[in-house]
Amino acid sequence: MSDVSTDDAREATACGYTEYADGEVPEGFPKTGVGATGVEADIWDALYEIEDPEMPVSIVDLGLIYDVRVVEREGEDGETKTLGIVEMTLTYTGCPARDYLENDVQCAILAAGVDEASVRLRFTPEWTVDMVTEAGREALREFGLGV
Repeated sequence: MSDVSTDDAREATACGYTEYADGEVPEGFPKTGVGATGVEADIWDALYEIEDPEMPVSIVDLGLIYDVRVVEREGEDGETKTLGIVEMTLTYTGCPARDYLENDVQCAILAAGVDEASVRLRFTPEWTVDMVTEAGREALREFGLGV
């Protein structure tokens, strides 16, 4: 894991690459993990701890998580393995924090106790600011962004 430092003296700014435009929210979004149980719930809990690198808002509350599931499959050694899968998006397809976020999500999945982790990026449905949860909106307002 790489060492990441931040400059806490920064002014509050939005991601320069992200268009914070209103859009349509697909049915069933934002995904928040409500109703998840077992290891899936543990993964959701860990994902809530991951904040966007530019704003103090969890990636779940930003509406970046599209799906979390845990499946069992047979490994090459014949043993049953658990695979944690997170499907997510980014606020911008060319997000400079892509690798950072993918690594953090992979670590969160593994911390939940699965044998293997998979992070799958999706860009449909397209992310819009309307996918931010109410808790995320409040955190963004506290950060100085109007949403």
